[in-house]
Order: sequence, then structure tokens, then C-alpha cells
Amino acid sequence: MKLNGIRLLVKNFDESFKFYTEKLGLKVTWGELGGAYASFDVGGNPDSLAIFPSDFMAEAVGNSDLALPDNSREKVAIILSVDSVDESYKELQSRGVKFINTPTDMGGWGMRTVHLRDVDGNLIELDSELSKDKWDKDLLG
Repeated sequence: MKLNGIRLLVKNFDESFKFYTEKLGLKVTWGELGGAYASFDVGGNPDSLAIFPSDFMAEAVGNSDLALPDNSREKVAIILSVDSVDESYKELQSRGVKFINTPTDMGGWGMRTVHLRDVDGNLIELDSELSKDKWDKDLLG
């Protein structure tokens, strides 16, 4: 087996499409506004991140009668590597993206990170590698 991609099941396709294209600035590799499926270039496989209406998937798997989860802890996070967390943070803020926190060195992870949510509440982390002198080797195991 090999991972073919991540498909986010979204409540409002058009809002999600606009978020990923206009706010995050991802290039569309398939689909369009007003459609029912879109994939984005996030490096590597051109279809590695996609959006699809949740209602369509619920119909396919036979659980349309169930409600979407609400007020729960994340079960998934989308991790996007960037050249500079701080520059990406400033640029995305200028596009109206709201962040959960501010850029932070995570020495035990060896990464600088910042977190945001898409329009469906999916957790997104932007990260870039810290220089080795900023790593907290005690936390790396």
C-alpha cells in the first residue's frame, strides 16, 4: 500500500475551495469553484490534498443519517512545511487568515510551528525546521 492522498470531507465546498485557493494560496490541480471535488498542489503527488462534500461521502458509505462531529478534539492535523513560518504567518494574516497561536519554537520537535483552522475547523500546522542549536535534545528522546 501507499498513501494516495488526503481528502477533506467539507460542509461547504465553495467556502473551502476559496479558503485553500484564496487564503492559503494553493494551486488547484483538479476541480473548480462550484464543483464537488478539487485537489491542490502541496508538493509531490498533485492530488495529495483534496476536498469533497461530506454529504456525498456519507451517502457513499451509508451514514447520511448521522450528524457531523462538533466540539471535539482533533483527530487529524494537516502539516504543511514552509520556508519561513514567520513570513508565511504574516502573509496569510494579510489575506485574512485567523491563527490559533503565534509562531513558536518547538525545540523538542526540532520545528518552528504555527496553527490555524480551515473553514470546517480542520487543524493545519505550518512548520519549518529549526537550526540544530535550537533543538531541545532532552525532549527528542
